[in-house]
Amino acid sequence: MKIIGIKDERDRYSQGIWEGEYVRLLDMKTGHVIGEKPLETVRWDVPSRPSKIVAVGLNYRLHAEELRMPLPEEPVIFLKPSTAVLPHRETILWPPQSERVDYEAELAVVIGKEAKHVSMAEARHYILGFTPFNDVTARDLQRKDGQWTRAKGFDTFAPFGPVIDTEWWPDGSTSIRLRKNGVICQDDVLGTMIFSVEYLVSYISSVMTLLPGDVIATGTPAGIGPMAEGDEVSVEIGGLHPLVNFMGKRSMKDCL
Repeated sequence: MKIIGIKDERDRYSQGIWEGEYVRLLDMKTGHVIGEKPLETVRWDVPSRPSKIVAVGLNYRLHAEELRMPLPEEPVIFLKPSTAVLPHRETILWPPQSERVDYEAELAVVIGKEAKHVSMAEARHYILGFTPFNDVTARDLQRKDGQWTRAKGFDTFAPFGPVIDTEWWPDGSTSIRLRKNGVICQDDVLGTMIFSVEYLVSYISSVMTLLPGDVIATGTPAGIGPMAEGDEVSVEIGGLHPLVNFMGKRSMKDCL
């Protein structure tokens, strides 16, 4: 099943199931199908409305090396606010506080039911599906602040989607790439992650309760880099529908 987010004529959020040239519309309260519409008429939105986005830092060996940081002994986790989400094919806003905004291609796990103290063996039962994610980062602010909340928390800094695939499952050979204006900038396989999907679900659920629709961004491979005004960036994970976004105009410095 391929789940997408939809904006209706009044900008109200709903979800649908993508089947070929049509989308079956779902009632948000019951989950029942209430109609269908042609895919070409759909206005995309994010495929879930997370209460929180839990992101994982330094989860690929070569990425830790490019940042000259030691490999973590346990997952390094941080939060991105739900207000940072951005749908497929929409524009990332360049905050005036930053001189450099970077892309980071990631695999996102979308939680399907409430998860607390879940074991690795049970983890699959709490996952709704997977989708691409771009952990957009104001790199200069990340270095300046030391912690990552501001650098990764701006509005539009959490593009993900466009489709949650509930039947797809990653394996070690699954590719993860980011293209900027058609050129491959990040290129790795999911098998080089330090901590697996199941481990991350178990570890994070031992810290905080994960709710339906919550997103775990599982870390980025080596090759991170800056975006410029007008860049098109595409997160491509083997077997999933790619996520495409655009970099907006650079903002003028504000008075802060």
